[in-house]
Amino acid sequence: MTVREGWQGRFFEDFEIGDIYKHGLGRTIIQADNIWFTLLTQNTARLHFDAHYAEQTEFGRPLVNSAFTLALVTGQSVNDVSYNVMANLGWDDVRLPHPLFEGDTVYSSSEVLNLRESKSKPDVGIVTVRTTGTNQDGTVVITFDRTVMVYRRGFGPTQGPTTK
Repeated sequence: MTVREGWQGRFFEDFEIGDIYKHGLGRTIIQADNIWFTLLTQNTARLHFDAHYAEQTEFGRPLVNSAFTLALVTGQSVNDVSYNVMANLGWDDVRLPHPLFEGDTVYSSSEVLNLRESKSKPDVGIVTVRTTGTNQDGTVVITFDRTVMVYRRGFGPTQGPTTK
């Protein structure tokens, strides 16, 4: 039997400006996702959880909470972008050009925009990506730039228990 290591994620040295990562998992949004996230975050905008209210808007149905959209698309990018993260430094230029609805499926990709060495921490580098989330029709529902500190290869915590 051959034992093979699983995905170890990208380290700072693995990123190149211009690379595009098509994140592997899509996610269909269900009503429970939207309602739970909205209530968990104490968002009282009725547009997310009151179907009767939402029917009276130009959308005609509940909108998915935009903070959920940001969290989901960020999560979809982790395996490719921040699996070996030391710290998330922030999101910039978050845009939501088209609404996301319950029943839509979200897919995402990220493009590497910038790389630089950390001035204060020699064991990490700083990576900036632009991430785009689309629905099942390919319509863009969110874009944002995200900056993370990623460990260099050989630094940072170990991936799990070592067995022989």
